[in-house]
Amino acid sequence: MTAPVHPAPRTSRATRVLVLAAAFLTACCSPRPIPRWQGETPDSLLWVGNSFFYFNNSMHRHVGRLLTAAGVHGTRQTSVTINGAGLDWHDVAAYLRPGSGMARYSFAADNTLVFNQFVRPYDMVMMMDCSQCPIHPRLQQSFHDTAKAHAATVRRAGAEPVLFLTWAYEDEPQMTEQLTAEYRRAGRASHMRVVPAGPAFAASIARRPDIDLYASDKRNPSLAGTYLGAAVVMASIFKKSPVGNTYTADLPVDVAQHLQEVAWETTQSFQP
Repeated sequence: MTAPVHPAPRTSRATRVLVLAAAFLTACCSPRPIPRWQGETPDSLLWVGNSFFYFNNSMHRHVGRLLTAAGVHGTRQTSVTINGAGLDWHDVAAYLRPGSGMARYSFAADNTLVFNQFVRPYDMVMMMDCSQCPIHPRLQQSFHDTAKAHAATVRRAGAEPVLFLTWAYEDEPQMTEQLTAEYRRAGRASHMRVVPAGPAFAASIARRPDIDLYASDKRNPSLAGTYLGAAVVMASIFKKSPVGNTYTADLPVDVAQHLQEVAWETTQSFQP
């Protein structure tokens, strides 16, 4: 005997309306993916680091003045630094949250409040770890894990992640080679550019040891050290030679010229 076939239960008109409304809201209100920046030189750059960045009125300001002197205007930069910070101290996802992260508002020249609207929060995010974290036996793995995680976070925000390779302590020059090896490894693992500030420090010291690149603690940069780092960023990230730049940060002209040349030569020869 054949079992009776029961018709499928009929969906009420009210239920169908609710289902269609839910589908519409899902399509309209789901966050849209942020367009990924794919340029060569950024219009906006977020610096994530520690005192190596903020000494001497912040390295990003010197980069801005070098760029302005080279005829590059309108580059938006923000520096997020924590004293003594490792890379794992930073909540990069929070910095890049659309509408509520960094740079969501600013003040115009006349102090008018402006709520900013950007396609993406930043084109590029440049990150550094603490001065010895990448080579410390108890922190090295954290450096690699965090660099990889932050790189993925940055890319989800539509930006390009970059690593800033820091310099050795003044009294521990062997750190240059060690740090370079670890930053290169992290860069390769996540396909990130590496800015060779540390090798530039070593090259400058080898050529002109009379130029002191360090503050009195033998770790943080002197004004000359900050200027050298800024020139390396300009050459590496913005693809502009600093050689002959008229902005000298009030350093002696011969000192600024030397640092400009070292920055450009190091960047051109560095294999990330």
